[in-house]
Amino acid sequence: MQEADNNSMAHYVRTLLEESAEATLSESDKTVDSDNAMAIARALVDKAKTGDLHAIKEVRSLAETGGNIREQPFEMPARMMTEKYLTVWRDIKEGLHTEYVLYGGRGSAKSTFVSLVILDLLLSKPMLHAVLCRRVKDTLRDSVYAQMKWSIAELGLERDFDCRVNPMEIVYKTTGQKIYFRGADDPAKLKSIKVPFGYIGILWFEELDQFCGEEEIRSIEQSVIRGGDEAYIFKSFNPPRTTGNWANQFIKVPKETRLLCKSSYLDIPPSWLGKVFLEEAAHLKEINPLAYDHEYGGNPNDEGGSVFNNLTLRSITEDEIRGFDRIYNGIDWGWYPDPFRFHRVSYCAGEGRLCVFDEISGNKMPNREIYQRLKVHGLSKQDRITADSGGEGPKSIADLREMGLQVRRARKGPGSVAYSMKWLSSLKEIVIDPARCPCAAKEFMNYQYETTEAGEVISGYPDRDNHSIDAIRYALEEVWRRRGQ
Repeated sequence: MQEADNNSMAHYVRTLLEESAEATLSESDKTVDSDNAMAIARALVDKAKTGDLHAIKEVRSLAETGGNIREQPFEMPARMMTEKYLTVWRDIKEGLHTEYVLYGGRGSAKSTFVSLVILDLLLSKPMLHAVLCRRVKDTLRDSVYAQMKWSIAELGLERDFDCRVNPMEIVYKTTGQKIYFRGADDPAKLKSIKVPFGYIGILWFEELDQFCGEEEIRSIEQSVIRGGDEAYIFKSFNPPRTTGNWANQFIKVPKETRLLCKSSYLDIPPSWLGKVFLEEAAHLKEINPLAYDHEYGGNPNDEGGSVFNNLTLRSITEDEIRGFDRIYNGIDWGWYPDPFRFHRVSYCAGEGRLCVFDEISGNKMPNREIYQRLKVHGLSKQDRITADSGGEGPKSIADLREMGLQVRRARKGPGSVAYSMKWLSSLKEIVIDPARCPCAAKEFMNYQYETTEAGEVISGYPDRDNHSIDAIRYALEEVWRRRGQ
């Protein structure tokens, strides 16, 4: 019956268009109006009558699709579903969960499965639209967009879908349902999506670990999934090597509405992967078992690699900030390509907890601009700032002092880096708000000890991608230099 609704969509639109704006539907039309397809058609035409340009475009398109209506109900081919994903697919069809997290190693067909399921949902639920999201919008075309086009072709549905690039979207011609593609780095376009009818009930986060923590994910979910009682949220990623990464921690927290599915290439028919893929996997397993376990097995294993295993990424509220007893401020100078970095932090010695809640970052920032940015962030002459004293640091420190800020030089000295890094990594917890401090969150998550090509850890801390870390070390210098700390 559902597919019949879909197939009648274009007919209903044409029928409604033939009536005058004031005409009253017959009793038979009112009966049909209870069907999904008629409801959608009516919503489209009503919107078009008000001058909605999106609805006008969809009505015009649907009214001309008489020859493109499918004659048979769509069924997912059995050959497209492996045993690993069959259980998940059945769970989705029965509506047992809202959120589906698929994670694992290379070649496990996670993205393939999600793209196929999205098509299946669109074809069976004519009121739903979908949004496919990556952290950076420039990565959409060569990833999720290309994946959806592949799945459409693989299922033989090319004539049923219109794949557009500008704007990037895919339209199911029979109903006008849309698949939107958006990057989290352009939040305005995520919030401004207006569907021609129905609502957005499908959301896919591809490469989940590349997003800036659960706060960003929640914000997107709240902006996109609105207007209906039925929703399907998919999250797929290859687990980062470091166990402290927020995505690896995220899947450890139980949630009743969430279903987890871990997979690897061993769950996939070898014929899908090819000889070369299997040979490369076997070779890596032989020469570097640890790397194989992570890359192909999908297992986080940071044996000695991750410096900060005490990291927590979460929102830090204004109420928390108002309750902080002591605030510390630090600066790491930079111009280009190294960035300027400023951080405000709070340290509670009794709990062994460091909270990082404010950040300023930029390239080619003159000292006058730095001063203005600091003032905007609430810094005054009462706030003491500890800044890098190397290179051009003394000159910049002098400039900010002349402008009225209380800035002092970091003492540094032999062994200070290793000592302060050990102190930071030994804290009970380092809490970073990824929305307020995205640069710090990324650095602390990804910072690892130096290793050899074989993956063996080298003692010492790499002096790269650590600008936030250095600024925070300087901010807390008076704390970690105290005897007994």
